[in-house]
Amino acid sequence: MQKLRSTFPSFLTSIINSYTQIFFSNNRIFALILIAVTFFDFWAGLSGIIAVMVSNILAYLIGFNRINIKKGYYGFNSLLVGLGLGVYYQPGLEFFIILLFASLLTLFLTLMVEGVVGKYGLPFLSLSFLLGTWAVSLAARQFTALHVSERGIFMTNEMFIMGGQTMVNSYNWLTNLGIPEPLRLYFTSLGAIFFQYHLFAGILIAIGLLIYSRIAFVLSLLGFFSAYAYYNFIGADIHELSYSFIGFNFILTSIAIGGFFIIPSRWSFLWVILLTPLISIILTSTQLIFSMFQLSVYSLPFNMVVLLFLYALKFRERFFDKPELVSYQQYSPEINLYSHINYRTRFGKAHYYPFVLPFWGEWKVTQGHDGTLTHQGDWRHAWDFEIADEKGKTFSGKGSEREDYFCYNKPVVAPADGRVEEIVDSIDDNEIGNMDLEHNWGNTIVLKHADQLYSKLSHLKKGSCKVTAGDAVKKGQVIARCGNSGRSPVPHIHFQIQQTPYIGSKTLDYPISQFIHHKPGIFELRSYENPENGIIVSNVSRNASLEKAFHFIPGQKFTLDVKPEVEKEYTLEWEVEISPVNTSCIYCKKTNSRAWFRNDGDIHYFTHFEGDRSSLLFRFFLGAYKIMLGYYPDLLVKDTYPVYTFSNKILGLLQDFIAPFILFLKADYSLNYIGMEDELMQTGIRLRSVSKATFGGREMKRMECEMFISPQGLERFVIKENSKTTQVKLVADR
Repeated sequence: MQKLRSTFPSFLTSIINSYTQIFFSNNRIFALILIAVTFFDFWAGLSGIIAVMVSNILAYLIGFNRINIKKGYYGFNSLLVGLGLGVYYQPGLEFFIILLFASLLTLFLTLMVEGVVGKYGLPFLSLSFLLGTWAVSLAARQFTALHVSERGIFMTNEMFIMGGQTMVNSYNWLTNLGIPEPLRLYFTSLGAIFFQYHLFAGILIAIGLLIYSRIAFVLSLLGFFSAYAYYNFIGADIHELSYSFIGFNFILTSIAIGGFFIIPSRWSFLWVILLTPLISIILTSTQLIFSMFQLSVYSLPFNMVVLLFLYALKFRERFFDKPELVSYQQYSPEINLYSHINYRTRFGKAHYYPFVLPFWGEWKVTQGHDGTLTHQGDWRHAWDFEIADEKGKTFSGKGSEREDYFCYNKPVVAPADGRVEEIVDSIDDNEIGNMDLEHNWGNTIVLKHADQLYSKLSHLKKGSCKVTAGDAVKKGQVIARCGNSGRSPVPHIHFQIQQTPYIGSKTLDYPISQFIHHKPGIFELRSYENPENGIIVSNVSRNASLEKAFHFIPGQKFTLDVKPEVEKEYTLEWEVEISPVNTSCIYCKKTNSRAWFRNDGDIHYFTHFEGDRSSLLFRFFLGAYKIMLGYYPDLLVKDTYPVYTFSNKILGLLQDFIAPFILFLKADYSLNYIGMEDELMQTGIRLRSVSKATFGGREMKRMECEMFISPQGLERFVIKENSKTTQVKLVADR
């Protein structure tokens, strides 16, 4: 038994997912419905499941990718081939032998098609089903031992065999229900995807589709009824949709384009409508060609339109979000959408190279972008920085000497890792009020950080440069001192980011990755923004205790003593894991849950959660969602969760239907730095976070988490939820 499990891991899952992959899903309830539907014709259902099992067993034994097998990638095309052959031919020994080899052929065709279209970054869809079915259908005309099935002619008799008189009565009731013809055609087209050409099958599939995804269900309606309206509008033969109920091509295309391969949005919905005529043209034209060989086009129009459209999108040079391709597939249009919105909100600018401010301590922005003095035209995206006291003055005494200015001779640091591209260090510093118009930028260092990405620091003190051209520098390394050279009447640092390596290059509108905005009595963390004129800013000053608390190392293990308010105490173990693509998570073996995170040195983020949402790990994920690793009294950090994180189920379902157009649910996170026991030693830190879900400003769910940080790291945390308190102590960290 153990050998079988190691040879065929997740075998049952691979079977189940082979059914739902046809609808781009991995929902188990949906899978059970689809399996039941295929057995409305028993021999078709049996043929389908045999084909899936044969393909998956062979895929395991040959040694194909186990993850792909588990997801059903190598099974769903064989399933369709098995269903199609099972419906068309009478069962018998000869038939099942041919079915085995048809399954093997489809598996090989799947791999071939995957290799051909996969190199263009495209999905192989159901192309191997088409090739396999056509090949077997043509060859079978020479197989005299195969006989065409007569099942489906007397549907009532077959319903009686499946479920007795109750099934017959249910079937007759649905048939005579008086459902409008377009809706009847929609349901029957859904059933036709699994070669079940009757209303009952389609209704069950529609229910399963609704359970799996509200967006996919809406898209299926949009795709089919757009086609129905189009056929009526142009005067085409509406019966073409009922010929083998081939209208399912519009349904599958709408789900694929509207919500699976593309982030659901008003743009994806618009493209579903715009692609309808293309499907119709391909459907009509290919039917004429294939009818010459007495073959059905099956899902050929769906495959052609989806692949053509996805391929066309790869040639875009702009408008990448109209529509936007899914970058990380989560097999749910809703989760794809909500995760995308959340990621764009949290990390939408994280693709920028991470620049910090080029100094230590707190400085004032004395001229920002589009300044009134010199930051204009091609040089408008720049900053001037000086040090100011509590009254806003930038100098002491009369301010007549360079040394009177607080910023003069202060260290200037590299804003990011890079290499010294160009340097000037020999220009005299001006007397206060004077300017050197001949040498506009004064003493300057240009650093290269990436291709077409440079930073420039100007008006430096003569002879203060600590680096030479070609030197490698690290972020935060002292490279010079603040001076008053060039076109500079008073000491200050001029800082800009540019695309070319020359002194005097045009500026580039580029944000600072993380900085603290100092307001009177308030600290505010700002990410990937441009500091405005007149504000006081500083880099994040890291706290050693916070750094240790949230510096999770792969292989690190935690033992936690958990004391719920009313339940029995228990112990948990968590371990830090790293994936093959270098993403990290905290793993709880007891609940088989993972909280994925990232740490950029200044901020710890949890990015997403997989597993048991009633687990302690999920609550820690919520409570420590975003932690800045510097301590600032009363600092408030804000963030947002994906909508689905912990919303009301009924409202969540309603939200799903209109999510591509509007969000009325919100899930927010806030973190307060509420205290430090020893400010001199920077230890004994307390943090309190609030996680809540709201509807129209009204709070629906709330959770509080208080964390206690010692020099040894995270010591304990307390969770308050639904009037219950859970205390957690870390008793081991190794």
